[in-house]
Amino acid sequence: MSSRTSVHVHSNPGTNPFTTPLRQSRAPSVSEQNTSGAVSYASPPDVNAFPQPRRRKFKSARLVPGEYDEKPWAVTKHPKLKWERAIFYGSIVLGIAIGGFICYRAYASVTNHDYCLILEDDFQSINKDVWNYEIQRGGFGSGTFEWTTNDPKNIYTDAEGLHIVPTLTTETTDITRDQLIDNHVLNLTTDGTCTTKGIDNCSIRSNKTAGTIINPVRSGRISTKGKKTITFGKVEVVAKMPQGDWLWPAIWMMPDNDTYGEWPRSGEIDIAESRGNHGDNYTSGGRDSIISALHWGPLPEVDAFWKTSGQHQIRRTDYSNAYHTFGLEWSEDYLFTYIDSRLLQVFFLKFNKLMWNRGGFSEKLVNNSALYNPWASTGQKNTPFDKSFYLILNVAVGGTNGFFPEGVGNKPWGNASPTAPKEFFDSMANWLPTWGEGDKRGLTVKSVKMWSQGAC
Repeated sequence: MSSRTSVHVHSNPGTNPFTTPLRQSRAPSVSEQNTSGAVSYASPPDVNAFPQPRRRKFKSARLVPGEYDEKPWAVTKHPKLKWERAIFYGSIVLGIAIGGFICYRAYASVTNHDYCLILEDDFQSINKDVWNYEIQRGGFGSGTFEWTTNDPKNIYTDAEGLHIVPTLTTETTDITRDQLIDNHVLNLTTDGTCTTKGIDNCSIRSNKTAGTIINPVRSGRISTKGKKTITFGKVEVVAKMPQGDWLWPAIWMMPDNDTYGEWPRSGEIDIAESRGNHGDNYTSGGRDSIISALHWGPLPEVDAFWKTSGQHQIRRTDYSNAYHTFGLEWSEDYLFTYIDSRLLQVFFLKFNKLMWNRGGFSEKLVNNSALYNPWASTGQKNTPFDKSFYLILNVAVGGTNGFFPEGVGNKPWGNASPTAPKEFFDSMANWLPTWGEGDKRGLTVKSVKMWSQGAC
């Protein structure tokens, strides 16, 4: 017997050597043994030497065998597409043309009059050739609580311009708190300072029992009456409004002569008015709101200002934080007010009907009596706004005419109360802290310009 042992390798007849994964080592077959008895191992097969199956292109079973265009709509244009495209682009061109024509007509319709500058004041001082101090204590027909003065503590100029600042009477005069409330006489006629007529406008005696007090606040008011007036033209006032509850700053105009009778027969033009109250607490509009209006009517009871007024509010700020331009443009045919530019109009009025008819006064009765038309003789649609008006700048305080509505913002007085000024004064702890210090509590006017319509 040979000393060498033969090695027999049995392979699985069902295994395909070309599809079975190659292992790292395997037993050699008998045929792989060399004559010397050594075992040799075969190399792995080359898979690229065997053909791979073809991937068949997908064909839809829904299509009849044959040749088809992949995008027939791209080869043959539908005849309707040309018209659709023409209509689409033609509509765009037509819309642009119509829009351009409308814009041109609007631009061409804007009236641009010739104007002559009659006043330009940046308030290096208070020029007495232009401005009058209006000094009184009677409330100016609105039941306001201030006493207007020419005191430099209430009205003065500096590098910023003109300041009209309200102050407590007890702070800027020798009048004590006790005198303010009882047994003291204020007589501006005797002092030689009152600029109007009437006992109530120029004097008062405090009386604790009656609840009558000396005006608790002093402020300022100036006007161009008899010096600078316009009948049709423009006004622009660059100003910053005051802050503080119950302060009433105003930029407005009154007729130089009461041609048609006492107020409101001869008219009033309010360019810009505001309430110093904080807008968040004063829902009807505080210092974040500007109000413009015309006052007119045959009697105060039927003042039709509500038909010719407007209001503009700003968000996230208010008119005491920055300067704004408050403007008026007034002609024979129209009147409007604006803020900063003519594009931001507060209200616009076209004189296209008689003011008597606009107010519907022929249908109204006062004390069961029909109303008299004070403007009938002119036949003009813009009467009473057809005469010369002058400019007024002032800061009022409180009032009983309804400018501060009842029950809004914790208002401390009633409009019908005979002791309204005392009720206001008694709540000083609530409103005085809101006024701030220095000129923040006042109207600051940087400049005033007035133009008369027509060439110089």
